[in-house]
Formats: sequence, C-alpha cells, structure tokens
Amino acid sequence: MNLSVVDVNGKNIEEIEVDESVFGIALHDAAEHQVLTAQLAARRRGTHSSKTRGEVRGSTRKIYAQKGRGMARAGASRSPTRRGGGVAFGPKPRDYSQKVPKGIRRLAIRSVLSRRVHENKLLVVSELGLTGDPSTSHIAGMLANLGVDRSVLIVTGNPDSIALRSARNIVGVDLTHADTLSVVEMRKRQNLILTVDAIRRCEALWGKTNKGSSEPLDVEVNETGEE
Repeated sequence: MNLSVVDVNGKNIEEIEVDESVFGIALHDAAEHQVLTAQLAARRRGTHSSKTRGEVRGSTRKIYAQKGRGMARAGASRSPTRRGGGVAFGPKPRDYSQKVPKGIRRLAIRSVLSRRVHENKLLVVSELGLTGDPSTSHIAGMLANLGVDRSVLIVTGNPDSIALRSARNIVGVDLTHADTLSVVEMRKRQNLILTVDAIRRCEALWGKTNKGSSEPLDVEVNETGEE
C-alpha cells in the first residue's frame, strides 16, 4: 500500500510504499483493549494502604462487660465497627502490572496504526525541518499548515531532543520516537504524524521482515485476547 508524503507546508511531495502488515491489517479491538488496559494499570503506583485492627493504636482490652449493661456486645476499641478502629478489607500496597503476550502487544500497535490510516488521521511528513535551536513556532506553523493543530502525536524515527523541546509547550501535542511508541499514546490523541524515518523504523520493529520476532505477525487472536 502507498501513503502520501507532505512537507512542513502541507504540500504533497511523493508517495511511498509502506508495509501493509503494519499499516493495513484488519482492526482488532480486543487486542487494543487488552494492551491499553495493561499499560494504564502499569502506571498505577499501588502505594495505597490502610491499617487493619491489628495495626491501629489502642488497647485490646474489652471496653465493657459482656453482660449487665443492656447494650450490644463489644470487644476491643480497635474493631472495624467502631469509630477510630481499623479498616476491614482495606487497600494494601500491590503491583497492578499485567502480563501481555508479545504477539498481542505487537498486534495492538499494528492495529492502532492501521486504524489511523483507515480513519485518514495518519499523516506522513518528509521531515520536521528543525535545525539549530528549538522552535515552538515552527512546530505550531507546521501543524497549522497540515490542519491538525490540536490533539496530535508526532513520531520521529530516532530520539530528537530539539523536536521534543519545540513541541512540549503546545497544548494537545505530544512527541515521541518510534521505539517508545505505545497504544496509550496513540489512542490518547486523535491524529498521528510520522516522519518517513519513523515509518521505516515502525516497519523494522513490527513488520514481517523483523527477524527479532519469535512469533509470526499474523497471529490469530480470539475475542478474549488469547492466542
């Protein structure tokens, strides 16, 4: 399949052939949901904690006699049923991370990339055109020329500190490079802009020619997200 390439002024330059196994597969909602949930869960710190009745400060002495007062039976003041007592079944520190098979992670990324192509929300630029010092106005002007001045993720082929510093002050604009591309980042923004270098890097990472994959990229997954 072919994608059009534009410059920073929004003018069509050429068409490039891209790997259909990365940018043209059938959409897979189940894989995207599974990976999205796992990545969001991994961001949780899991440091929440509450005290049980054994951790609350106070005496374990029975607060009054069992009989003779005409009141309900009561034990220690640290009981969860009393004010100031411990918490029953309260939260404790835990790890929220989830394990997702490598094939599912790769499938989810390719599905989101293909989704953006299908929705006509993926643009390919020849290069960002940044030279020398960072320039927020240059990135803002490029986005205005492309008609995607908000809710956009810009992807470069390699880490680019100048581009990152140029885009970080623009509201609704994120910038990353292909090696750290994630489902959360792509689904967070409505539009996706990739440089030609980023396209080639994505093909090298998740295309059929990637020799680092231990599983075929056309892995079949059922609705539960299992292979």
